[in-house]
Amino acid sequence: MTEPLDQERTTDQLETIGRALDSGMFIHVRRMLQQMRPGDVAWLLESSPAPSRKVLWQLVDPDDYGEILEELSEEVRDGIIRLMDPEKLANALEDMESDDLAYVLRDLPERLYRQVLTQMDEQDRLRAEQALSYPEDTAGSIMNTEFITLRADVTIDVVLRYLRLRNELPEGTDTLYVVDKDNRLLGDMSLASLVVQAPATTVAEAMDTQVEAIPLTMSDVEAANLFERHDWLSAPVVDENGILLGRITIDDVVDIIREEGEHSMMGMAKMDVDEDTFAPVLPSAKRRTIWLTVNLCTALIAASVSNMFEATLSQLATLAILMTIVPSMGGIAGNQTLALMIRGMAVGHISDSNARWLLTKEALVGLINGLIWALAIAVVVSIWKDSIAIGLVIAAAMFINLAVAGLAGALIPLVMRRFNIDPALAGSMALTTITDTVGLLSFLGLATLLLLN
Repeated sequence: MTEPLDQERTTDQLETIGRALDSGMFIHVRRMLQQMRPGDVAWLLESSPAPSRKVLWQLVDPDDYGEILEELSEEVRDGIIRLMDPEKLANALEDMESDDLAYVLRDLPERLYRQVLTQMDEQDRLRAEQALSYPEDTAGSIMNTEFITLRADVTIDVVLRYLRLRNELPEGTDTLYVVDKDNRLLGDMSLASLVVQAPATTVAEAMDTQVEAIPLTMSDVEAANLFERHDWLSAPVVDENGILLGRITIDDVVDIIREEGEHSMMGMAKMDVDEDTFAPVLPSAKRRTIWLTVNLCTALIAASVSNMFEATLSQLATLAILMTIVPSMGGIAGNQTLALMIRGMAVGHISDSNARWLLTKEALVGLINGLIWALAIAVVVSIWKDSIAIGLVIAAAMFINLAVAGLAGALIPLVMRRFNIDPALAGSMALTTITDTVGLLSFLGLATLLLLN
């Protein structure tokens, strides 16, 4: 998904283009689109309802199709692709880098994918098939294969003459890679280092042999974490034999980091990261209904706990007023821990070696918070309801629920990860079920035992 460089200016353009479309000034809109960067056009399309989006795409310069498609979010891009015939789509994909080509082709329906491949020339077809051969969400799936290699025995003068003959370098080139005759990575040389070397110096003398390569099968998130840790602009990708296959550049890493952030944020709301803001009503309602159904089932579990203590509630109406406090506090405390754990997993801070320490730490935090807020609620309720007994009951329930919430908030994402379940998507629902159930059970159960017996 793209974001404009100047948000305010692009928002003004959106309003201007919207008014022009409503007035039928299509030639004026076409001229405006031609003056905009592809990334800004992509943002404009994502910010427009479906009817306007269709008209705008018809006014876009076909030469910009490829650059715009690679900037769009998945759902919006799929909707735009449905407006194109296979021949136009194949033409749009011609000049894409291999990683962007795979990104667009990977989610095409099988039939359309085959039609597009038949429209491509042989070179582009081979590039597409090679890019798609690597598993999704790995370093191989986001690397591009356009890079420059050198031999160790040539001089800097030869390298400079070779680069001048090329006229241009692959986009995002900051480093040249040194390989042997079998294309095994030996080292690298930055452009900054290259230009300050004496012409007679050999590449072997000037290259950096401590280059850290990314394994082909490493997850894209792990690769992005390495970029963040080492402040890389690009990094080579190698197979298990050290053969250089491609490189990952910072622009791809920025996309991965942003997607992970959006995934965590949208996942907590049970939404897809590629959810189209302007999607049609029925598909949007259908997607949300699935999780609302699951949430209703978990809410019914908590309600069934309350139902078990109907007699208690009928005799002590005060409990009905107070019983929402304990689950609410547990939910907030648990979600604080859950968010911390999900963030830690996303950036690679949490592993099997430190998971036990984290569980102990969060359990102790839960116990301390439980003690503090149990004392606070005991004083407030005892004065408010003029009953020390009720104050003690809610205090005990608060202590139990906050202690459980701290432990559950840390344990749930670890267990879900072990079973390959996304904690960002399902963690908060599981946590809410636990804190609501434990909170109500402890409060109403203790009230039944201590106040009515």
